Order: sequence, then C-alpha cells, then structure tokens
Amino acid sequence: MYKKTTITNVLAVLMLGFLSSCTDLDFYPHTSVAPESVSERDMDALLNGMYNAVQNNQGRESYIMFDLVGGNLIGASGGSELAFIRNIMRTDYDLVNKNWSGLYQALYQVNNVLSIMADQPASEKRERMEGVAHFFRAYIYYNLVTRWGDVPLILENTTERVSRDPAAHVWQQIEADLAVALEKAPTYEGDYYYVSRQAAQALLARVLIGQNKMEAAAQAAEAVIALPTFSLDRFDKIFRHQQNREEIFSFKNLTEESTITLSRLFYTYAHDVSGSYVYKPTDAVMTLFDEGDNRKDISIATVSALNVINKYPSGQTGTDPFPVIRLAEMYLIAAEAKGLEGLPWLNQLREARNLPAIDPTTETAYQDAVALERRRELLAEGFRWYDLVRTGKAVEELEIEPYRTLFPIPDYEREVNSNLTQNDGY
Repeated sequence: MYKKTTITNVLAVLMLGFLSSCTDLDFYPHTSVAPESVSERDMDALLNGMYNAVQNNQGRESYIMFDLVGGNLIGASGGSELAFIRNIMRTDYDLVNKNWSGLYQALYQVNNVLSIMADQPASEKRERMEGVAHFFRAYIYYNLVTRWGDVPLILENTTERVSRDPAAHVWQQIEADLAVALEKAPTYEGDYYYVSRQAAQALLARVLIGQNKMEAAAQAAEAVIALPTFSLDRFDKIFRHQQNREEIFSFKNLTEESTITLSRLFYTYAHDVSGSYVYKPTDAVMTLFDEGDNRKDISIATVSALNVINKYPSGQTGTDPFPVIRLAEMYLIAAEAKGLEGLPWLNQLREARNLPAIDPTTETAYQDAVALERRRELLAEGFRWYDLVRTGKAVEELEIEPYRTLFPIPDYEREVNSNLTQNDGY
C-alpha cells in the first residue's frame, strides 16, 4: 500500500525552540529537546511544538486556498476570475510550493512525535499524545490528497527520494489514523483549541463525504450532532473571539507565535484596523446572502467602497483564531449525505442563521440548496474548491480545464526529487 521507510537524521532538522511551559503568550510553545533525550517531563513541550508546526508550517494562504481557486476570492485589483485561478495553479507558483513543503514539514514533526512516543513507557500521557499526533497526520494528509491526489505516503521520516502513492491508499491511511485518534485522543473538556476524540469524529465525517461515502458520512456527522457537548451558536461569537459551543477544534493562532495573519490579507488601509488588501470577495460572494441572514455582516463588508472579507477582525493589529471544524459543517454533511431525508438538518441550520425553512421537491434542487448553504456558511474557511471538485461541478462552475481539478506538483519539488511525477495537464 505504501513504502514504509526508516527514520534518519532528518529528525534533527525538525527540532523546535524549547520553552518549558505553556503560557498565555506562547499557547503552543516549541521544543528543541533531541529525540533520543526526551523523557516524560518534556512531553508537554513536544506536544505543543507539534501544534505549532501544524498551525504555522502550512502557511496562511493554505487556510483559504480553496476559496482562492474556488471562485470566492480574487486579487484586490480585480480582473478575470479564471485568470486568477490559472495563475495560482501554476507549477512554479510560490504559494503552491510553500503549501506542499509546509504540509510535509508539519508531517515530519508529527511523525517525529510518534517515533519518540514509541520509545516511551506506556502511560496515559503517551496515549493522549499519540491520539493527537494521529489526528494531525490525518488532517495533514486530508489537505494533501484533496489538493494533489496521489502524494507520497510517509509514515516514518526519511531523507530518501520518495514516490507518489495512489490517492486511494492515502484516504485509507487517513481513516486508519482517525481510528487511532478516536481511541487515544483526549476527551473534549470544553477547550476547542486542543484536539479531542470528538474532533476526530468530526474530521472523519469530512473525510468520508470527501470520498462520497454518503451513508457513513451521515452517520459520523449525526454522531457529533447528537453529542450534548456542542450546539449551533451565534455566528458573531464564533468569529469575534467569544467562547461558544459550536467550535469543535480551532487553532488559537496567537499573535506572539503565529505567522497566520489572514485578516491583513482582507482589510484595506482605510479600515479601523488596517490591512494590506491582497484579496477581496468576488462579485458573486457579495450577493450571496439573503436579507436577514445573520452571517452576512460578519462574513463580508464594504469599507470606503471596497469589498472585504470580515470574518477575521484583527487586521494589522494581530491575528485571529481559525476554526478548523465547526458543528455547522456537521449539519451540512448530514444534510448532503442523506439527500432529501436530511432536510431537517439543513433547515435547523438555516433557522440558527435567521433564515426561513425551505422545502425543495427534487433531489437536484435540494442538493443545490445544500451547496449554496455550504458556500455561505463556510466562506473563507477553505472549502469551496474541493466542494465543487468532489461533486463534479468544478469544471462547469469555475470554467476551468478538467486537469485543474488537481493542483500541480511544484516544480521545485520535482527538481530535487526526480521520483515525483507531475499531474496530467501541467
């Protein structure tokens, strides 16, 4: 299924700067303890270093990449949306290269943790750390396989030149990692800035619908919805840094330790918190929300006649938490996966967003309604492009060439590793 390689001195490259405790100023502190020297007293720093690597290494545009190439965002200067998408999906485009390399850097840190844990005495702390690491490996590979399809499946770190493995094998490994996370990760205790078994269950629902495993996806999503721990909450609480019951797992993304400065990309200099205004919502997004939808003003705004994404409010003053998994997504997965039978889930979400119930009479009309609700709800959270790809609508809606339903393997990666083949068309 995959090539299992041996750990080499690459681990030395992956050590992070050590801070012995987690403080408000360093939510995910780093660790520079050599792998062979780790003891139980170092585990918290090692764990938090892993959080830091997964949060930061993928780069800020990674979080909105599927909005950038999915018709939700465009360059602030405007122009052709198709040209904008084509420009990003180039073999030499820096953001694509950074996204690939950053995800694999994070993967190596996760594999590093799993390697170290394998040599530690059995304990509850070791088990929890293994669960979190398996969750993160599933999360990383979900991001890789949905972008590039066949990718190198590396379960133990290596400096060898690896080849790409079939996407089907990658999906299988994601599900296997989540099975371990469901068994070993900590139980949710009210802090959605840390991985939990419940977060693993929610990510599994996303993974299953990503493979069009509809019945299993619905079951996984409904299992999360049924938990008394979470409930749909006010949209402004989610995106204005207020404690809420809807977020299942988010990155804290503190300014002092983060490079994920998303809101700077969206706000203009004229905004109260300023910004560099790199991307703006497309015209379609500015007409996306119905009157009375309580998501509208939190999602988009117009400042000095310029349209902006409004979900991440810090601008140049700092950073914002990023919601990785929310309960609303589970409602949308259950609604989509169950077909017309899932209409109650869709209408419950609409009610929470101050919209009236709908009653589509055909499966096509119903799925169109679900897709529209997903676009509204998950705007600028990194979903749109793959939603179109997995439902077979990307070519028609985005007017892209069929081969652009996969990202190109970056030129640089193929220059340093001749075993990497290119996706067709590039």
